[in-house]
Amino acid sequence: MLNGVPSLAELHAMPQMQQPSYPDPAAVADVVSRLRGLPPLVFAGECDGLRDKLAAVADGRGFLLQGGDCAETFAGVNADNIKGKLRVLLSMAVVMTYAAQVPVVKVGRIAGQYAKPRSKDTETRGGVTLPSYRGDAVNGFEFTPESRTHDPGRLLQIYNSSASTLNLVRAFVKGGFADLRGINAWNADFVRNSNVEARYEALAHEIESALAFMIACGVDDEQLSTVDFFASHEALLLDYEHAMTRIDSRSQLPYDTSGHLLWIGERTRQAEGAHVAFLRHVSNPLGIKLGPSTTGEDAVRTAELLDPDRIPGRITFITRMGARDVRSKLPPIIDAVESTGRKVVWSCDPMHGNTFESANGFKTRSFVDVCAEVNAFFDVHEELGTWPGGVHIELTGDDVTECLGGVDALAETDLANRYETACDPRLNRNQSLELAFMIAERLSDGRLKRQTVSPLEPFRGMDL
Repeated sequence: MLNGVPSLAELHAMPQMQQPSYPDPAAVADVVSRLRGLPPLVFAGECDGLRDKLAAVADGRGFLLQGGDCAETFAGVNADNIKGKLRVLLSMAVVMTYAAQVPVVKVGRIAGQYAKPRSKDTETRGGVTLPSYRGDAVNGFEFTPESRTHDPGRLLQIYNSSASTLNLVRAFVKGGFADLRGINAWNADFVRNSNVEARYEALAHEIESALAFMIACGVDDEQLSTVDFFASHEALLLDYEHAMTRIDSRSQLPYDTSGHLLWIGERTRQAEGAHVAFLRHVSNPLGIKLGPSTTGEDAVRTAELLDPDRIPGRITFITRMGARDVRSKLPPIIDAVESTGRKVVWSCDPMHGNTFESANGFKTRSFVDVCAEVNAFFDVHEELGTWPGGVHIELTGDDVTECLGGVDALAETDLANRYETACDPRLNRNQSLELAFMIAERLSDGRLKRQTVSPLEPFRGMDL
């Protein structure tokens, strides 16, 4: 027992969803034992720092930007790929920060997002049926019996790949790559090389002018050149997450050291299930995905199970309703949670509720639908007087063609050009930045800004 955390045997005896079917239990036990002896990937103090930032978001004093690959791959652990994802996320963040005048908390779907839940256990091609691809954490993408066999050895590859990714991320964000002046240049490049409307170009020029003013005033310190960047993933594989749980030497509390923020998915948040039983005992900040079938009672009950002590910053509700349902499904959930007095981060996932198959057979999403859900999310919060605290986006820093529309007007015929995702379609760099500019406009809207405290408020009325 890890200070109240159920044992793996106890978790396996509970209802558990979306878990691998390993052919050799002894091999699993060996891998889990080896993982328990490895150093943590993240530290408890970092998790506590993120939780404090999320508490400010829940209080309307910040905004959460969470994004990255739908499913990372082991082959994708290289400097160019990681740099591209960081660049687009940091570029989005600076646009939002300037517009909202509040800190943007930057969290990647990175360094652990190697497993994916699937709606079907098997896949059939040409009369051959094999296990579905569940992410590199479980099996291979190649459609062969050998590749699709569930392999516990891949859990060690998650650790090694995540460690490499985190090392590189930390080097980038603390070593000058995240310099705010360079990020603004990337945004300006986006404006010059796309069909973005004039209002977006004007915003980029405003940011550039503000930075020039700050530098002219002598503001040239670490705050411009480094950022805090956190890692998150879905805590799907119980064997891996349990093996990565450690006791913090300062507080004697358990933390899942596989990532800073862990989320529980729509398919695995059963009140009596193993995932809830495990995550309620770790001290990390937690995300909870809520789909259109969720009721207000469901949301309140899940929050009470995972956060009975109502720790500020502990809970982020990530709503994934779909553009057509968000205006009718979201308000009663918000009302139910807010009526308890609980303060949570409300974040919008506009990706998972808007997936469909194109006429030429590609799993895709429309940028129009993504924007429609985000706009509806903001509208609902404006009407209720609550704070729209964040967005959760599947994206890449590459010029892929996986989602339709956006500034480059991608059509179904374009999907065959660079469709590279291992699972779900992602926004490419241009689409991601266009979405960031749209969110920036919503955050700068007068009705929303009145809900936040201006950074200059402490200085108003000063005697000079």
